[in-house]
Amino acid sequence: MNKKEFAQFLAAPGKKVSLDKFPTTYKGENSKEKGIMELEEIKAQLSDFQETLYAADSSSILILFQAMDAAGKDSAIQHVMSGLNPQGCQVYSFKTPTSEEYEHDFLWRHYKALPERGRIGIHNRSHYENVLVCKVHPEYILNERIPGYQELKQIDKDFWKRRYESIRNFEQHLTDNGTVIVKIFLHVSKEEQKQRFLDRIEDPAKNWKFSSGDIRERALWPAYMKAYEEAIEATSTKAAPWYIVPADKKWYTRLAISHILADTFKKMDLQFPVLAKAEADQLVLIKKQLTDQK
Repeated sequence: MNKKEFAQFLAAPGKKVSLDKFPTTYKGENSKEKGIMELEEIKAQLSDFQETLYAADSSSILILFQAMDAAGKDSAIQHVMSGLNPQGCQVYSFKTPTSEEYEHDFLWRHYKALPERGRIGIHNRSHYENVLVCKVHPEYILNERIPGYQELKQIDKDFWKRRYESIRNFEQHLTDNGTVIVKIFLHVSKEEQKQRFLDRIEDPAKNWKFSSGDIRERALWPAYMKAYEEAIEATSTKAAPWYIVPADKKWYTRLAISHILADTFKKMDLQFPVLAKAEADQLVLIKKQLTDQK
């Protein structure tokens, strides 16, 4: 994957976002077989990067996945992260907020799920649900019982503007304190989603993945696309950029994500800790003791 191809995924900070200008599928010349081989090579690199991240113990990485239903979030996480040490990863999948979570601000449960230094956090859906699903269904905001927002008519453009600002401030705070954020939107086409829904219905082993609610949400596709465009445009920053990754071909999606993560690690320029001279000298003595033992 060359730099030009890689650059097309980035939602440039401060620029207008139109999802119809971002591809949902790969139309290049590389074969699936070649892509899978390349992915295995990058996964080995990611494993090495993870070891350095853990040893340095100075930063953490937070990877956010957002997408429409059936875009392949679960399989992307499974395949791309399969080469990592699970002891160094934390994976959270966010569902509808609980009664306890509704007793706090919308970022509370996400703050609780942040990775520690030296670890990789993966959020399957994230705090962006609060400006995506909730924007398409603003009645959900009423469950938060925010003073001044007890009626739908009060949830206006200014409300969403302030919520985007809260998210930007939250992410800036995290990056200022050593968390590197990677935000990935899996951009699947409506046609491909339809086929994946049909596959789930036709295959008994996949029936559990399908819900009648998926069809109701699919009918709101234009509203969701607009919500994604507005959220990505308002929150893609230099500190926490958005990547819009084609999701119609799963092998290519996984390869693209692996390149994004490898590039992120390289930019962090992590190094293994260097021992103080006294400790290094002590190791020399211990080595001599061990080699002299019979």
